[in-house]
Amino acid sequence: MSLTARSMSLNDGRTLGYAEYGDSAGVPVFYFHGFPASRLEGRLPADAAAEKGVRLIAPDRPGFGLSDFASERTILDWPADVEQLADYLGLENFAILGVSGGGPYALACALRLAGRISATALVAPLGPVAEGAGRAEMNLFARMSFSLARNHPSLYTILYGKVLIPLLRRRPTTILSLLQPSAADKPVVERPEVCAQMEVSILEAFRRGGRGALHELGLYARPWGFALHDVTAPVHLWQGDQDGTVPLSMGKYIAEKLPDCRARFLSGEGHFSLAIDHACDFFQVLRDSFRACKESRQR
Repeated sequence: MSLTARSMSLNDGRTLGYAEYGDSAGVPVFYFHGFPASRLEGRLPADAAAEKGVRLIAPDRPGFGLSDFASERTILDWPADVEQLADYLGLENFAILGVSGGGPYALACALRLAGRISATALVAPLGPVAEGAGRAEMNLFARMSFSLARNHPSLYTILYGKVLIPLLRRRPTTILSLLQPSAADKPVVERPEVCAQMEVSILEAFRRGGRGALHELGLYARPWGFALHDVTAPVHLWQGDQDGTVPLSMGKYIAEKLPDCRARFLSGEGHFSLAIDHACDFFQVLRDSFRACKESRQR
């Protein structure tokens, strides 16, 4: 199954775009894409989702892909959009998976929608950089981006809005050079099918221009509006020790601060190699947790 251009109207009149992949009759898992990306990123783990009996639902965040921009939105506004999409699809319960920049949004949902979520998974998740979580170990481009977004917003808007984003709209895979993939990641991102799908996803991210990306990077750089210790629901976390984008120290910080985190730190895995080559592992945990929750409710 691959339905890549779906949309719905939210209560405030905005359009929310989403795609579906995997097994249409499978366990529902909401997939929160990285940054900058779109619902089309969900194509990368689609085969793994189908293999594990997962119905993968990948929404575009506001300002990306088919989703309308929302100038005042925060990370904590995202759960309301997800809940409306779940209602629209007739899903009472579901699992969530946040990859990289989708991590903060998965945690926000775990906080606000705990009663409807069977399991939460984080894969190489971005942490609260405003708290200094692993920030010093991030690559220069990432450190500079967060610093500009938080401390020099006017300069940040000029440099990114007028220079970087137009460049990415012309040559989307430039982001790989800026992120400096580790030795563990290079063989993965150089696969033709992976590179092509990443390019499509990034191009779609900027379908409506760069406002969504500019706003989102600012949200990452500032306090999220909640603390990690507020998220009391169980969270599964996967992190590679060779991640050149989100450092191992950031994954360890998140695991330490969450009250109930089941962390797996994988030796020899990077940012992209983890997310792509271990997708079956994430989906199996989410599928099994969903089925266990369903059986428990039926007793």
